[in-house]
Amino acid sequence: MATLVCTIQDHRDDVNWCSFSTKLLATCSGDKTLRIYNSCDFSELPFSPLSGHGYSVHCCCFSPCGQFLVSCSTDATIVVWSMATGDIEAIMEHPGRSPVRICDLSPDSTHLVSGASDGTLALWNFPSKQLRSVGSVVDTTLVACSFTPCSQFFMSGSTYGDLRLWDLNMNQLLAEKDAHDLGVTCCKFAPDILAGDHVVQFQLASCGQDTRVKIWTIHMLRSGGWKMQLLHTLTGQTAPVLSCSYSSDGQLLVSGSVDKTVTVYDAKNAVLLYTLRQHKRYVTACTFSPSSPLIATGSMDKTVNIWRLEDGCSSSCGSTKGDKSLTEEPAVTSSKDRTSAGRSKLLVNDWSEEDVSEWLVEEGLGGLVDKFRANDIDGTELLNLTKETLASELLIESIGLRSKLLRKVEELKSCSVSSDVPDEFLCPITRELMKEPVIAADGYSYERSAIESWINTKNRSSPMTNLPLLTTLLTPNHTLKMAIGRWKTSH
Repeated sequence: MATLVCTIQDHRDDVNWCSFSTKLLATCSGDKTLRIYNSCDFSELPFSPLSGHGYSVHCCCFSPCGQFLVSCSTDATIVVWSMATGDIEAIMEHPGRSPVRICDLSPDSTHLVSGASDGTLALWNFPSKQLRSVGSVVDTTLVACSFTPCSQFFMSGSTYGDLRLWDLNMNQLLAEKDAHDLGVTCCKFAPDILAGDHVVQFQLASCGQDTRVKIWTIHMLRSGGWKMQLLHTLTGQTAPVLSCSYSSDGQLLVSGSVDKTVTVYDAKNAVLLYTLRQHKRYVTACTFSPSSPLIATGSMDKTVNIWRLEDGCSSSCGSTKGDKSLTEEPAVTSSKDRTSAGRSKLLVNDWSEEDVSEWLVEEGLGGLVDKFRANDIDGTELLNLTKETLASELLIESIGLRSKLLRKVEELKSCSVSSDVPDEFLCPITRELMKEPVIAADGYSYERSAIESWINTKNRSSPMTNLPLLTTLLTPNHTLKMAIGRWKTSH
């Protein structure tokens, strides 16, 4: 039996990826943040959310030891985070400065691979954070990568529909060019290696826009050649399948789809075990816990659902609040539950001084209320606070308190768009409500400052299509601006 344990509602935009370590759950989102939770009771860690990326965070993965978290983003960077402090350990820029869509760490923690929208692959030495080699697949976007359990090879998948196996010298060993019609969306190796008299076998799951999940065997022949065979085609979902993942023992396979369902299969026998229906929009992410019978699924409905596949929690959780949450009715949790329903986060600029005071109290910063009132800090001034103004004008001496306040303000900015904003009103780059929408040469509308920054700091390519922009001319979209204005007034 599969039971919904809880629903996490902290992200303010699409959830793009979920990843478990033995003790933590990480999620990342179009809201530019990552959030970290204890995997026993799903309480958020004190240093969460992690804010370091400039644009949407597409993927995240833990190092096998759980000490580090790696994330990648539209901002063309790969960031390594410490899971002891939440601090940034390293920032690596992907070659070509193209949006990075996927990243994966080898099981031995020696290598990191990242794949980008321009078809480039970068292989990094993870301990030194140095670039080792670069490869590419022409005319496509790389959206899937997975290392073999031996850490010596990795598979890539692209929007072209191909699966390609590479070695650590970026030599292409085999290619399945029509693996998924209309494009691959995800691929994952099973954790075990099968060795016979003449071959070594790996098992790979892949999914794609063709609504299929496929299970493959990859044969490494003693002669030095490679062979790839389709073992099973799973048809439990009725729309494009966006994510898939094996359990830690390789016995189960989970997938998430545009049809809003999560399916769980017996991977060895290709049998559908469960179809889970709880998300309200596309299911973009799914992963098994390595230490307990739990699955995390993320969605464009901005939530993360935690599912239990059998009774009880892993012994690593002990007798804690987590055990209680696994035996009661499904709960909905959110660090924003205490937010005043009468104060719109969409229009923080319109907050009064009293609104700011209420917000400070709710965020555990009530000791600053008098200082803020004495300086007449309203919503607009709150969003423009800096380290300098906090120290020189508000006379807040504690560096830790200033840092906490600024982190809360940044979180407030990322949460400033309410859940019912029409997608067409959000800038595709920042995922924030547009104030000065402009039309670029690719036909899409963007916030002026965001697309100008994009053009000035990256290759002249479209953020949406990755094709070259024929001109950098930006045309004001007056119709869209008026529509946004009318919507804001009505809300």
